[in-house]
Amino acid sequence: MHDWNVVVTVHDEGYGKAQRILEHYGTVSATEFFNILVMRVADPRWMLDRLHRDGERDEDLLAPLSRVMPVYETFSFQDPHEFEGKARQAVGAWLAGLEGKSFHVRMHRRGFKGRLSTMEEERFLDSYLLEALEMSGNPGSITFDDPDAIIAVETIGPRAGFSLWTREELARYPLLHMD
Repeated sequence: MHDWNVVVTVHDEGYGKAQRILEHYGTVSATEFFNILVMRVADPRWMLDRLHRDGERDEDLLAPLSRVMPVYETFSFQDPHEFEGKARQAVGAWLAGLEGKSFHVRMHRRGFKGRLSTMEEERFLDSYLLEALEMSGNPGSITFDDPDAIIAVETIGPRAGFSLWTREELARYPLLHMD
């Protein structure tokens, strides 16, 4: 599936069960990466809310799922330069919401090994956002200790997805497992 908007990490030996569970929420596809599924859902927030509620009623339901990450901005890329240009645009949409806030970028990269560095791209996007916020007159700060927000970056081969999560959302949805 090329047009995904949810990335799911599955616990070992829970792959088949996870696929069957997730089919109730949207279209599920395998990837070439170990224990990674992708989904296409009509409304990623609704899906996360419903999965969370269903898991509260049935604790075993969520057992095969390690991490569920909806994304709201997606794009394809062919090289690190293209990734960085499109990534700046994606995170730039959240500048107003990050004014005066603490945050950091957390990337989970699958594919592009040796061509796209997770740590370098996290630092690149953190620096871009800090500079843009400084120029706006409402500086933000990078922190890993209880930030106001975390920007999630997911890549599956040449496709990337982005989402922003507030401290409150991170507490409400333990399946996000950001850090």
